Amino acid sequence: MKTNRTHILLHYLVLLIGSITAAFALEKILIPATIMDGGMVGISMIISRLSGLPLGILTVLLNIPMVWIGGRKLEKSFFFRTLAAMLMFSLSLELFGSAVFADLTVTADKLLATVFGGMLLGLGVGLVLLSGGCLDGTEAVAILVSKRMNVSVGQVVLFCNVVIYLTAGLLFNLDAALYSMLTYIIVSKVEDFVNTGMQQGKAVMIITGQGDQIAQDIYDTLGRTVTLLDGRGLISGDKQVLYCVITRIEVSTMRKIIEKDDYSAFMSVSDVSEIVGKHIKNNAPLHKQLPPPAQNVEKNI
Repeated sequence: MKTNRTHILLHYLVLLIGSITAAFALEKILIPATIMDGGMVGISMIISRLSGLPLGILTVLLNIPMVWIGGRKLEKSFFFRTLAAMLMFSLSLELFGSAVFADLTVTADKLLATVFGGMLLGLGVGLVLLSGGCLDGTEAVAILVSKRMNVSVGQVVLFCNVVIYLTAGLLFNLDAALYSMLTYIIVSKVEDFVNTGMQQGKAVMIITGQGDQIAQDIYDTLGRTVTLLDGRGLISGDKQVLYCVITRIEVSTMRKIIEKDDYSAFMSVSDVSEIVGKHIKNNAPLHKQLPPPAQNVEKNI
């Protein structure tokens, strides 16, 4: 129990550090160079520039409804960690934008701000994602859309960001939009690097003697179907092998499922460079009693 609490506290500590890092990169490097972020934070930046309203307050007001919409279909821990990250992010934005840090200038060069601001922002966002939360409500809604439609989280976020950058280009200037797009690319790459080189798709293989229970748990928590295969351990005997493709944001949730005390399982995670064909995601009710898995045949759950 004590180890579990320490593990949770460590996750929240990393999450808060990531939020502060992202806020510093945004407020002290990117905003002075007129470089926009994506998602709801980018929308908040546009509104803040046009209206003069505080960026930190706008970030909370616009993000919380999005997280509420997306978070209702996700696990509670994701919602609370995301809420904690966003509150710390908003408070940090207000702090770094206050008179206390008014004289702090990192760089006046736009290209340096793009590169190093993007790297620092990617580091912060990556740490938050690694801890099981997110800083932008767009990602929470994107997860929900991805669960219901045959599109990836990355595609939904990319579409939203392209619209935001085009809007920024029309309202301000084209250079700002182009530098913002370059920053977004850098942020994405650093974010992936922080998350152990994660790409959008992750293949998960689970070896266990409790395949039906874990498959049900994965379906109930993530809405993901799995393929069950018969296997045999050299020492442990008959086993079930579960195969599932998930997004990088769902990896932390999958870990929590496998690490439950009542499960005895071994999990490996690998990159997926491309997914061809229908990636089955279903939210229809699943019968509690699953049929025995046939060897090398996918269970249509």
